[in-house]
Amino acid sequence: MPLLSERERRRLLVEWNDTAAGYSRDACVHQLFEAQVERTPRATALICGTERLTYGELNRRANQLADRLHGMGVGPESLVGVCLERTPAMVVGLLAILKAGGAYVPIDPAYPRERMAFILGDARAPVALTQESLRHHLPAPDRGHRFICLDSQDEARGQSSLQNPHSGVTTDNLAYVIYTSGSTGKPKGVALEHGSAVAFIHWAKNVFPPEELAGVLAATSICFDLSVFELFVPLSWGGAVILADTALQLPGLSARGEVTLINTVPSAIAELLRLGGVPGSVRTINLAGEPLSARLAQQLYDLGTIRKVYDLYGPSEDTTYSTFVLRKPNGPATIGRPIANTQVYLLDRHLQPVPVGVPGELCLAGDGLARGYLNRPELTAEKFIPNPFGDRSGARLYRTGDRARYLPDGNLEFLGRMDHQVKIRGYRIEPGEIESSLAEHPALRENVVVARQDAPGEKRIVAYVVAKPEATLNVSALRDFLQKKLPAHLVPALFVPLARLPLTPNGKVDRRALPAPDQVRPDLAKAYAAPHTTTEEALAEIWSELLGVNPIGIHDNFFELGGHSLLVTRVLSRVRQAFHLELSLRRFFDAPTIAQLAAAVEELLVQEISGLTDEEAERLVEDPAAFAKEGT
Repeated sequence: MPLLSERERRRLLVEWNDTAAGYSRDACVHQLFEAQVERTPRATALICGTERLTYGELNRRANQLADRLHGMGVGPESLVGVCLERTPAMVVGLLAILKAGGAYVPIDPAYPRERMAFILGDARAPVALTQESLRHHLPAPDRGHRFICLDSQDEARGQSSLQNPHSGVTTDNLAYVIYTSGSTGKPKGVALEHGSAVAFIHWAKNVFPPEELAGVLAATSICFDLSVFELFVPLSWGGAVILADTALQLPGLSARGEVTLINTVPSAIAELLRLGGVPGSVRTINLAGEPLSARLAQQLYDLGTIRKVYDLYGPSEDTTYSTFVLRKPNGPATIGRPIANTQVYLLDRHLQPVPVGVPGELCLAGDGLARGYLNRPELTAEKFIPNPFGDRSGARLYRTGDRARYLPDGNLEFLGRMDHQVKIRGYRIEPGEIESSLAEHPALRENVVVARQDAPGEKRIVAYVVAKPEATLNVSALRDFLQKKLPAHLVPALFVPLARLPLTPNGKVDRRALPAPDQVRPDLAKAYAAPHTTTEEALAEIWSELLGVNPIGIHDNFFELGGHSLLVTRVLSRVRQAFHLELSLRRFFDAPTIAQLAAAVEELLVQEISGLTDEEAERLVEDPAAFAKEGT
């Protein structure tokens, strides 16, 4: 029996998917940038620290490198690796690859060498762009592969053409390949064509006016698709890209007062809010990658300077964003409706549309769909299927694996996943990839990886591990083992040793029966050493409260205890309150133990002694935390 009347079926399949919008379909991504160069050659295109490049300067640098890449054989369908720090050279490199006709394959400099080697090998990239300081992190190139260090190309740069190259690339050619977590244990490359990205960039132009794109914070790694918005949308329509390492770096940027739009994940903006780090110049905030609560949206509007808070949803397989909604103050939590030239279908297991209010699998169609997964034809055929509702020959449908339901007004309510995939701080995580890597450890018999939220707002990856008979498990050893294989965001925050995994009656792992991690200090490689100075005691108390672990040893690594970048900012905030000192994120990452951090704090405190009386200096040395409180 059909669940829907013809009228209901038409509303779900046709009326709510009436998103057709015209745009130029013959331009590639870099050509949109080149057109903007012609319009505003002297306007600022890129800001990084104190360095600024105009559209004309950025274009000339990109053309010089593109000419060199073209001479090395890069052209349409060539894949070029990019392993660069977040400097102007990174943006120059991406534009140059596109101008030469190639597609860029981003590789995070922090990735372990094993993962770098897999990506370069799977992409079969003949060329990779990097820099001298990172060259030793990359695997040795195979025959036919070559690394170009951009910071050693000054001489060659002057010999290259300054003119826009003509590579013969079309909108049907690849623009980039982004590797995401894979459930089979290996990452998979999502391959996007120019046409898909151009459709997305044109949608953005119609939603975000020039004043909102005037200064776009670009703080997302190019390994994640939010970066496509942050870089290519402003560069296509006359805005300035303001580079940062992370969104949490915003308060310390010299150009923070020029940022008009922030594009990030809810957990990051929540931390910026807590720090008072959202500049008054920001008018628009885009949030994606995690559910956006009504409370957080309201807190942003309560700043009084934010005019628009957008909630956006979309997988990498559909060019960054698929649906969006302008969240209203005190309004409901939804992910909105499809963006221009995108269709959304909520389907049951028979691929039939479900009625309003009934959960279904969220499936996507339209101009933004990826070509598929690089070198994975079977997986591509499984996830990208013929569109039974499409009116164009060859139309496809992407099965996201996400669950949602329609609200009566046509907006979508996101309900989570149909499988075990999770998102934490915006990162897309397949627990199966972590489980596969852990299974290679010689001391483990079995393991299961889950995401837990045992405290409000603190979702963490937890690995439950069972040792082989007579084997000894050490948390530090397990972490070190994974850090050589996986990016930092895939390494579990906690490891919980068990005698056996709980099972359901049919023999499957009973994830609901897995115990909550306790707050006892894990078994680390370094023996516990108690704090013995007042500074160490104050810092250990801060860590214990934020990490939920007790006791804390002075040689314990913050990240081995379950810490992450957002928690680091809270530690620094508490240090500021306790000692009246400013410690940078970089300083903390260089000193991730209590002993090292205490030494850094005391070094800064000593620098202040010169302006104190002898009595004040003596009290500062004896009890820095108490002295700081006296000064408040």
